[in-house]
Amino acid sequence: MPAHEGTRTYDAVIVGGGHNGLVAAAYLARAGRSVLLLERLGHTGGAAVSSRPFAGVDARLSRYSYLVSLLPDKIVRDLGLEFRVRGRTISSYTPVERGGRATGLLVGGGEERTKRAFAELTGGEREFTAWQRFYGMTGEVARRVFPTLTEPLPSRAELRARVGDEDAWRALFEEPIGVAVEENFHDDLVRGVVLTDALIGTFADAHDPSLAQNRCFLYHVIGGGTGAWDVPVGGMGALTDALADAARAAGAEIVTGHEAVRIDTDGRTAEVTYRTADGEGVAAARHVLVGASPRELAALTGDPAPEPAEGAQLKVNMLLTRLPRLKDSSVDPREAFAGTFHIAEGYQQLATAHAQAAAGQLPTAPPSEIYCHSLTDPTILGPDLAGRGYQTLTLFGLHTPARLFAHDNDAVREELLKSTLAQLDAHLAEPLADCLATDADGRPCIEAKTPLDLDRDLGLPGGNIFHRPLTWPYAEDGTGRWGVETRHANVLLCGAGAVRGGGVSGVPGHNAAMAVLGE
Repeated sequence: MPAHEGTRTYDAVIVGGGHNGLVAAAYLARAGRSVLLLERLGHTGGAAVSSRPFAGVDARLSRYSYLVSLLPDKIVRDLGLEFRVRGRTISSYTPVERGGRATGLLVGGGEERTKRAFAELTGGEREFTAWQRFYGMTGEVARRVFPTLTEPLPSRAELRARVGDEDAWRALFEEPIGVAVEENFHDDLVRGVVLTDALIGTFADAHDPSLAQNRCFLYHVIGGGTGAWDVPVGGMGALTDALADAARAAGAEIVTGHEAVRIDTDGRTAEVTYRTADGEGVAAARHVLVGASPRELAALTGDPAPEPAEGAQLKVNMLLTRLPRLKDSSVDPREAFAGTFHIAEGYQQLATAHAQAAAGQLPTAPPSEIYCHSLTDPTILGPDLAGRGYQTLTLFGLHTPARLFAHDNDAVREELLKSTLAQLDAHLAEPLADCLATDADGRPCIEAKTPLDLDRDLGLPGGNIFHRPLTWPYAEDGTGRWGVETRHANVLLCGAGAVRGGGVSGVPGHNAAMAVLGE
């Protein structure tokens, strides 16, 4: 396909300046390739950004994605990124009322402390022993599977041999995760805490025959070869800023306010038509890498649209003047909120919420999980706010598929937010509303985003944070060598919708770059 007269030709044009597109740009530019990256919005970063959502308030929140687990150290090292994460000393706290008494399960702070917490909640050592055994198994799977994410796709048989544990393979890859949860644990609350990792951004039951929940669980327990979820120092935008800096330093050209509207290709060369405030332009390339979703890729190339994707989460950002006191006075709020704070996530509660949402109703007890970034990394707050004890809270609600918002997004958002916060208030010794900060206009510092909001604002199809259902990390029919290939030989998918995509990982960007470089 000869380029139009006056059209500049690049080795690679990248569509989308999210973290995966930036990873691909940095790798290709460092390899000496000429790279143009086109970003529709006025800034790079996609969903991995830090922003100040509240007027006149100096708090930089990780507004959409907020924790890091799946980003390989290899990418940080290869690209020389100035980026750090901090571990959380507390893994999770889950409040519950039992026997008319406010109590809960605190996981973290050392093995002995966690063991005591299990015993106090469940009345014995069985659940803690099962917890150690189960997560010992997932930890071994993580150590063996995580390094494969930046290698050419293994076959199913090759990955199974690499796991080397038939019981683990059956539990994670073949049977619904609910089977393993019920085989290993007896306490409803403990079962629920385990299951939540299978439901982040995934609308499924514990026994869903599609195993969508298993794939979600797998990616949540293999990160870094340990399964740990860490806090990005400086907020999530610190990562994408570092990636943009690395790509530019290597020679990549990054332009914002440039929306790709069409890709024409003959399999050897391609042209990307883009739109700006000043009109349209065209860039020619040997390869085009698309960091947008498979839905957007199909629209750009004129190919048939993929099966519609659907997100299923409520995303809430808050700024507090102080952390609220808990009804369970045995736990310091600074510990309870430092890890993942589970709300209405008992095993049966999760099943009920899923059944209600599947029937077209909002869950009566919406499950959610919360964490406080500023407890681990106070640098996201201005000095005045930090000095006055302000804290951030981020809430991620489960089992709220996009279909529930279709008839009136604004009204359903408000109803769901109210009922979700009521579930949290049930475990607090004071209403959360009393702790909310106010912005420069006197409004409470709280914002909520539904799946439809995320589709509108970020182009996430149906609000799906993974762009589509997650895939197994092995080769299946048509997935290609790296899992980034499309039906067009020189057009690659480098976003979350690639095989082994999803989460803040950079893995699809790395793998698309390797495919271009012939590694």
